[in-house]
Amino acid sequence: MDKKIWFVTGASSGLGKAMVETIIKKGDYAIGTFRKEEQVVQFNSQNKGNGEGVLLDITDLKSIEEVISKTLGKHGKIDVLVNNAGVGFCGAIEEAAITEIRQIFEANFFGTLKLTQAVLPSMRQNKSGHIVQISSHAGVKSTPGFGIYNASKFALEGFSEALDHEVKPLGIKVAIVEPGPFRTNFAGGSLKESANEISDYAETAGAFRKKLKSVHEKQEGHPVKAAEAIVDHVYKKDATLRLPLGKIPLTTIGMKIDSLKSDLEANKEVAASAVYE
Repeated sequence: MDKKIWFVTGASSGLGKAMVETIIKKGDYAIGTFRKEEQVVQFNSQNKGNGEGVLLDITDLKSIEEVISKTLGKHGKIDVLVNNAGVGFCGAIEEAAITEIRQIFEANFFGTLKLTQAVLPSMRQNKSGHIVQISSHAGVKSTPGFGIYNASKFALEGFSEALDHEVKPLGIKVAIVEPGPFRTNFAGGSLKESANEISDYAETAGAFRKKLKSVHEKQEGHPVKAAEAIVDHVYKKDATLRLPLGKIPLTTIGMKIDSLKSDLEANKEVAASAVYE
């Protein structure tokens, strides 16, 4: 069986690092993206023949096109794209500045969207491929103080669900991965927060800020186990569109489903009445 060629963004730490290590261990070829040249050099020296590192900032849309073009020119294909790179953000909706919000969306939405668009022509030509979108349980259910991050992941889930319907007849698969809290640097040095804090939100968004920081390095999720689950999912013939990971998402996503059902039932008659006779 031919080696699959994986392209994984954000491979320097956390889930991305665990992904490339798991892919190489399985015997496939891992291309990981890094934001620093020294990280690329180190990865390449340690993984000759099994993988390679490339320099990429996913908020630089022009660089995305160049890197994907070079990768396809060298390898001829990308079998699996893993859109892992992203950034967390906490702060109440009113507290968040537009400049801060744009930075989050550039990484979590626009960069991911552009990468997805960049690999699709090759996958369409080959009539095969798998696009793995690393979302979050926060892409399904919102939390006070996490609304901007929620919005970026809701947007990711929205286009990915439509994409699944568009590309499935072409032989391409999509997976939306919805992890809960994992023991990465997400709630540590990688976490961004609004510069503005409003005292009226101290008991909601403010409390969430403190809670999120307090769980750093204490999260339930194991990055290596998550990476192994994702790789296994890609190899499944009957893989589902969504893949929750962790015990907490089973609760939070279940709560969202229950909430939707409750609202639907409560407003069924009103909804049905708002139509032409």
